[in-house]
Amino acid sequence: MSTDPFIQAAVSDFEKALNHMNDEFSRLQIGRANPSLIEHISVEAYGSQQPLKNMANISVPDPKTLQIQPWDKSVMRDIEKAIQTAGLGLNPVNNGVAILLTIPPLTEERRKDIVKIVHQLAEEARISIRNARQTAHSKFKQMSQDKEITEDDATGAQKRLQEKVDDYNSKVAEASKSKEEAVMTV
Repeated sequence: MSTDPFIQAAVSDFEKALNHMNDEFSRLQIGRANPSLIEHISVEAYGSQQPLKNMANISVPDPKTLQIQPWDKSVMRDIEKAIQTAGLGLNPVNNGVAILLTIPPLTEERRKDIVKIVHQLAEEARISIRNARQTAHSKFKQMSQDKEITEDDATGAQKRLQEKVDDYNSKVAEASKSKEEAVMTV
């Protein structure tokens, strides 16, 4: 029996961890308007919870402003309320046609807080990678004990897996460093 499917499954998990971290990075408020900052806000409308992106067009008219144009004007109040209660520190301005959000410039203290969040998200990604590696190691060990593969095969598979782990850990470190530089750039 081959160890390749288990290595591929682990690599798939590594990729998911990296993608999740990058998605979370895109939601961090770094002083520039970005639709991903608000598109996942849950809005109570029509008797159910829906993500904001399903109810409105979100655009960026300038680097410091987000514009939300609901497809149904009757939900504007609901969207305003959802934004205010989302804990983002943004104050929506309703002009009757659209809701405008002005992204405030970041203070030095807020930048440091965001960097801490970046480090935390990177650590969570590294933990996910370690967990996936551990799952694959357990499979290799079990296969070796069940005599499905030799000790040498198990050792070789672990080395190949570790190369992938190192590769993904460096990608996490690279993305984290890049995001930290973006946050700290005034």
